[in-house]
Amino acid sequence: MLVTRRSRVATLAACATILLATSACGDDKAKEASAQQVRLYGTDGNMLNSYPAELKERASLVDGMKGTTPLTPLPEDFKSRLKAVDPALTDYLYSAESYDAVVIAVLAAQLAGSTDPAAIAKQIVAVTNDGQRCEDPASCLALARNGQDIEYRSVSLTRAGFTDKGEPATASYATLTFDGQQINDGKTEFVGAGIESAASTKTPPKPKKQRPGGDPDQEPLKLGGLLPKTGDLAIAYPPMAAGAALAIKEVNAAGGALGKPVTWVEGDDGTNPAVAKATVAKHVTSGVSVIIGAGGSGISREVLPDVVRAGKILFSPSNTDSGLTDVEDNGLYFRTAPPDSLQGRALADVILRDGSQKIVIVARKDSYGEGLQATVRDELEKAGVAADRLKLMTYDPPADAKAPPVDFGGGAKEIKEFGADAVLIIGFGESAQVIRGLSDAGVQIRQ
Repeated sequence: MLVTRRSRVATLAACATILLATSACGDDKAKEASAQQVRLYGTDGNMLNSYPAELKERASLVDGMKGTTPLTPLPEDFKSRLKAVDPALTDYLYSAESYDAVVIAVLAAQLAGSTDPAAIAKQIVAVTNDGQRCEDPASCLALARNGQDIEYRSVSLTRAGFTDKGEPATASYATLTFDGQQINDGKTEFVGAGIESAASTKTPPKPKKQRPGGDPDQEPLKLGGLLPKTGDLAIAYPPMAAGAALAIKEVNAAGGALGKPVTWVEGDDGTNPAVAKATVAKHVTSGVSVIIGAGGSGISREVLPDVVRAGKILFSPSNTDSGLTDVEDNGLYFRTAPPDSLQGRALADVILRDGSQKIVIVARKDSYGEGLQATVRDELEKAGVAADRLKLMTYDPPADAKAPPVDFGGGAKEIKEFGADAVLIIGFGESAQVIRGLSDAGVQIRQ
């Protein structure tokens, strides 16, 4: 009995030792795993239902990813009208801004009584400020044809009009969350930004009243698309195209502008300066007055000198680079998308609410990516995040569709060594390679 009892005691002691060692080892492994876990965050270029497809068989990696985008709560009626244009639509990013850019351009031409871009440009800011309020193309066009000043409000432009610089004075941002491989609308939160008093108060030229029946010699107003049908930002094309098409449809159903139907000329920016420049040249030759685009801020920067030299208007529904506010444009550049100076605050808030301690901001190397990256960094530092707990990284986006994909293997290893618990990815469809790189480097993505 004594030997048996001693054996049991020895056995229990040995087991306890093993359990303690195993537990300690397990704790170490748990801590190590926890230290390598990161939360993913995104922006308007990748917070889309179409984005997970860029990861193909690893689409589940986006589960739990959060991000922000300029977005107002869209009325169900507006979504239904977009679906009538494109039944396959799965996202609404910049659909409202595209719709409003087209409608505002048309209303400005009607008030100017001309298709001359210089005359139209002088009325664009005025369309959104200090006049008779109207909220749809039909009622707004009726007022404009009668020579009445108007104040257009619609799906993306709800609180205040444009500033003197030709961009929204206020904005609404949405915080989006991937639940599985789809954005969960039930988790979407909205926050306002901007100052209403920043809206322009300048007096525009007096509107011209349209004579009955219109001018038979008047050329029809032509708008040209410069949207990302191809390239890294092509994932955002369907909602933007649907918004523009819906606006043209509803404007023409309301009688068009200057007594004639408005003409839409298709055009691709390719998310590529060379493609975009070629499209602009075609639009100039075909007599387009207003070019709706480009999709990416960097592309607009590249083509704007060409547009200005030709005396045309560039009106983007999706440019957010803050630097474009003061770009040399001869008064011919406008946008319905708000500048990233506003989005940066919203993004920083989302990241900090999750208690992140060490943050990496990865951006595509262009004016959009690096501009927003700098803004978010500034906002995080203002909130008390020390500079040594922030890491900024960039990558070169592919030059064109034939170029090899982004290789982020080295960057992913740096992020792992840094011990980040949050990674913000600022990019378009190509940014999926950053997520692949993180996974390949053994960084556990928190879901």
